[in-house]
Amino acid sequence: MNHTTHEPRIHLPEGSPTLACVDIGGTKVAVSMADHRGVLGKVAEPTAKEGNNDALGRQIIRMIGESCALAGVPVDSVGSVGVSSCGPFVLNDGLVELAAPNICGGLAGKARGLPNDWMSALLEAPLRDAFKNVRVENDGVGALEAERRWGALKGVRNCAYVTWSTGIGMGLCVDGHILRGKNGNAGHGGHIFVSDNDDALCGCGMIGDVEALIAGNSIPRRFASQGYADASVLFTAARSGDQRAIDIIDSLCHVMGRALFNITALLDLQRISLGGSVFWHNQDYLLPRLQAFMHGKLPALTNGLEIVPAGLGERVGDFAALALVMK
Repeated sequence: MNHTTHEPRIHLPEGSPTLACVDIGGTKVAVSMADHRGVLGKVAEPTAKEGNNDALGRQIIRMIGESCALAGVPVDSVGSVGVSSCGPFVLNDGLVELAAPNICGGLAGKARGLPNDWMSALLEAPLRDAFKNVRVENDGVGALEAERRWGALKGVRNCAYVTWSTGIGMGLCVDGHILRGKNGNAGHGGHIFVSDNDDALCGCGMIGDVEALIAGNSIPRRFASQGYADASVLFTAARSGDQRAIDIIDSLCHVMGRALFNITALLDLQRISLGGSVFWHNQDYLLPRLQAFMHGKLPALTNGLEIVPAGLGERVGDFAALALVMK
């Protein structure tokens, strides 16, 4: 099956309220507006991680104003705000706060190097003070909804979206039902254990989970001393024939392969869509390795499983938040 990146066709009637789309990652925040003209007014900047724990909420409110100005729409025309965010989430009086390992420095302590001691970051409360309609979801869920609406998971009832980026995230769907869990945290596969390791510290405070082993921000922490300052350097070295770099990437694929097998075995999946910066920029190298890892393992569960690139490509994050608030 040929899966290609494509631009979704957005159908919003002229005169309908503007939709604000907010994509929160451990590295950056992106905000854009959607109306009858399409998606426009995108602004992006590094995720706020300093000051009080309402810094992220205040950043988003400011960026929505900047995006509205760029799109040429008044802020009071915003009818709904969709927020697709890295997690996990905690609920405070029923409102979402982020306990995200790559944002909140209080979770793993000073060894992780984040410039704050937050145990959570305020998110939904400040947004609801500024806007009437707000929906916040795990970014894996947002991306899953976008991929099922416009991308590579369209029409698939048993599927998952997996991002391999700054962190590792997942959105899960069984029998056509998207899984959310008690606090909206279903799909946090980055924090499962698939290997013994006693030195890979995750931002959540645990040692040796999937995210600590293979996420984009784990590569410099684990391999800079061997000459691989980041994912780009590592993959460039592997492509040039550096056997040590090749062995490292094979070990990363072994960890991700186990994670993909585990969710397939648990949920009996038909298709997994992969995105995120680490995967997307190296999909020609990673995808065949992940597919090969899965091949032949317990055929009753894995036969017929497809592992494919995200149909929305690098724009999954842009459309994840929109999918949350489009009727």
